Amino acid sequence: MSVIVNDRGFAPEDFTAPFTALAEADGATTALDLGADANPADLAGRLKGITMIRVDFPGSADGRGFSIARQLRLMGYEGRLRAHGHVISDQYAMARRSGFDEVEISDALAKRQPEAQWLFRAEWQSHDYQARLRG
Repeated sequence: MSVIVNDRGFAPEDFTAPFTALAEADGATTALDLGADANPADLAGRLKGITMIRVDFPGSADGRGFSIARQLRLMGYEGRLRAHGHVISDQYAMARRSGFDEVEISDALAKRQPEAQWLFRAEWQSHDYQARLRG
């Protein structure tokens, strides 16, 4: 099982469409799974009709997913974007700033880092260096 984390805390899974690997995607695909080594440019012209993209984080020290999210948003992707895998609560603000809407973590990680740790970082728009400079 897994736990979905958003700005309101832990939430149940509410997305029911199956995820398809990029290599197997076709015109009917609505949900994509991207590896940390994916090149978002490969999706140019193919984002229409995709309602969810889930980007894998194989480890908390692997930040390639943040770059993928940012590139997808710059390419105009407006659908749901989910970080999946080993994202820790300390990285939640960066995930949101780079374009992710939510994070999917394992039940084991949710036990080690309870909801309060994620909610502490949920006001990600207020605690960046620009907000401190304006304050």
